[in-house]
Amino acid sequence: MTDQTTTGSCCSPNGSCHSGTTTDVQVGGVTAVYKVSGMTCGHCEGAVSEEISALEGVTSVTAVAASGEVTVTSAAPLDEEAVRAAVDEAGYELVGTV
Repeated sequence: MTDQTTTGSCCSPNGSCHSGTTTDVQVGGVTAVYKVSGMTCGHCEGAVSEEISALEGVTSVTAVAASGEVTVTSAAPLDEEAVRAAVDEAGYELVGTV
C-alpha cells in the first residue's frame, strides 16, 4: 500500500485544484495580460482573480498559474498601480505586462 502524503497545500497531491480560474465574461472592452510571480495552483489563481475582479470596471479575469499570466478585460484601461496593489493584496507580485 502506498501512502500519499500531502505537503500542507490546499491542492491535491498532483498540485492542482483548479485550472484557469475565470470570472464572468463580457464581450468588448480593453484586454491586458499581466505577468504575476508566485502563483502555483488553482487557489492562487482564485485569490488573484478575486482581488483584481474587485477593481472598478473589470469585467473578466483569467489567471493561469502554470504560465503566471493573468488576462484582464475591463471597460477602460486599468491603472497598473491599482492592479499591482490588488495582486499584492492577494499575496503575489505583479512583474509587469506581457
